[in-house]
Amino acid sequence: MKLEIARGLFLVGALGVTSMAFAAWNQDSPQIISGFSQGYCPMPVSQRPDPQTKPDHDLLLFMFGMSQGLK
Repeated sequence: MKLEIARGLFLVGALGVTSMAFAAWNQDSPQIISGFSQGYCPMPVSQRPDPQTKPDHDLLLFMFGMSQGLK
């Protein structure tokens, strides 16, 4: 395969991936949220109960194993 053809295919592929990423990127615009349309009064974030999460000790072991496996 000639170098010019490979460069052209790479350019077309890169532009395709870029256009697909741009089309999939959905950034919401600022909007006014109205509680009247939902039928209930939402609770403020500061008063919501925090879910109790348990630490995952296997995750730390997994991260250590992954970092040691790359050496």
